[in-house]
Amino acid sequence: MTATILIVEDEEALTLMLRYNLEAEGFRVESVARGDEAETRLKEWTPDLLLLDWMLPGLSGIELCRRLRARTETQRLPVIMLTARGEESERIRGLSTGADDYVVKPFSIPELMVRIKAMLRRTRPELMSDILSAGDIVLNRETHRVERAGREIHLGPTEFRLLEFLMRAPGRVFSREQLLDGVWGRDVYVDERTVDVHVGRLRKAINRARAKDPIRTVRGTGYAFDERFAAA
Repeated sequence: MTATILIVEDEEALTLMLRYNLEAEGFRVESVARGDEAETRLKEWTPDLLLLDWMLPGLSGIELCRRLRARTETQRLPVIMLTARGEESERIRGLSTGADDYVVKPFSIPELMVRIKAMLRRTRPELMSDILSAGDIVLNRETHRVERAGREIHLGPTEFRLLEFLMRAPGRVFSREQLLDGVWGRDVYVDERTVDVHVGRLRKAINRARAKDPIRTVRGTGYAFDERFAAA
């Protein structure tokens, strides 16, 4: 399970608790504490699910949700709103603004995890499967094993995450910066050339015996998992 979740919450203790539990479930997590910062970040990158507090400094969660629904790129982004407002009228307001679900504080962490997984199963079912496969390559997220044509391929942890990230979106071209964010995370400061090094290592591991290379280099842009490979 490698879905990415953005937490927009200004209570630091709650953010830490949510991050700990989400990462323990295998999710990749980012967090910001202000609504205006979240809006800026969401123009750069779209997570798989948004946990959004109602009351935020800079820009309220309800207004941020309204703006997200007005943008094509985030129109279908799953949003779970977190709020202390439990009145029926407020729940209706939150849902009518565009939130997909509404959780009242204080809430049960196990229940929230169930809600998140249920929503992702509906909106991003490919992220909830333990198995990714394309052509003769099979990647098992749970066991962290990769096979090609029935032969096990031994990958380092970074190469495994890189292959998984690319296989999740066949045909989509990712810039080096996007790959750094998605595979290494925003909090890790490494040079963009690091991406080229690890792509080279990944290719060396999976393309033995003149096997077809599933990774497409897009000159001046970045890399993609060749969508034609999946149909080969």
